[in-house]
Amino acid sequence: MASETSIANRALQKLGAARITSLTENSVEARACSACMTVLRDAELRAHPWNFANGRATLSADATPPDFGKANSFQLPVDCLSPRENDFNSLSKDWLIEGKKIFTDESAPLFLRYTKKIEDVNLMDPLFQEAWACKMAIEMCEELTQSNSKKAELKDDYKLAIREAKKANAIERIAQQPPEDDWVTCRY
Repeated sequence: MASETSIANRALQKLGAARITSLTENSVEARACSACMTVLRDAELRAHPWNFANGRATLSADATPPDFGKANSFQLPVDCLSPRENDFNSLSKDWLIEGKKIFTDESAPLFLRYTKKIEDVNLMDPLFQEAWACKMAIEMCEELTQSNSKKAELKDDYKLAIREAKKANAIERIAQQPPEDDWVTCRY
């Protein structure tokens, strides 16, 4: 069973550094892992629409409309890292995201697909875990090894790991059909 400590140890293994028993232990390695783990996890989750991090929500409009611009505002879910386009509405058409709110002229309810903040490592794809560990190793390399050549090797490892993770993710996803363009539908 995977854990944050096992992800950290995988990153440390890539660096050739000493392993840890806990992220809270008093060691240079544990402090380095703790400093970058959460930030890099969320960044990697946000960087790509991972299937394991899919979230859906039906949003109600805020009671108070926006001061100007769009007609309605909607509060994003607490665990939302980034909204995604979906079959019900399109981010590129009418959504403006400011902070943790969506401003739009669309009426309630607003159907939202989004990237969820996944904190349980066991819910993550193993290939994503590997890419996350590689990213952590790159981030900690300077602090723990002071080796530029090691950092370059780790960047290559990361590129391979993220490519494999994205490929597996894409295979599991149904091909998305783009909406028909107005130029096509006007012929009917």
